[in-house]
Amino acid sequence: MGFFEMTKTALKTVLSRPATILYPYQPAKKTGLTRGHVAYDGSKCISCSICVKKCPSQAILLNKEAKTWQIDRFRCVVCSSCVDTCPTKCLSMDTQYTAPAAAKGGEVFTITYVKPAKPEKKDEPNQ
Repeated sequence: MGFFEMTKTALKTVLSRPATILYPYQPAKKTGLTRGHVAYDGSKCISCSICVKKCPSQAILLNKEAKTWQIDRFRCVVCSSCVDTCPTKCLSMDTQYTAPAAAKGGEVFTITYVKPAKPEKKDEPNQ
């Protein structure tokens, strides 16, 4: 009985189309839920470090003195925890995949956020 089931499975496999695509020769299917990589906008970052605390793989490093934000693409598991918890929405999930890299090390971004000046209080005369 086992021989006939094996023959049936082998014939079905030989006569059917492959389940995978020939990537990169055929483009991968992308939907709105596709997670490619984390995109960063340094002009919105307030250096709150919530993304660093929420990252389960510890792929994000923040240096407040040097005003740099760094992500290690080899450690990032693309879970979007950092994107969900960012209060200023400076992080987002891009549907494009990153280019392959041969050397470990993170991408370093400069934080360019400028804190807006507080409006000056005008002294009003007491009546």
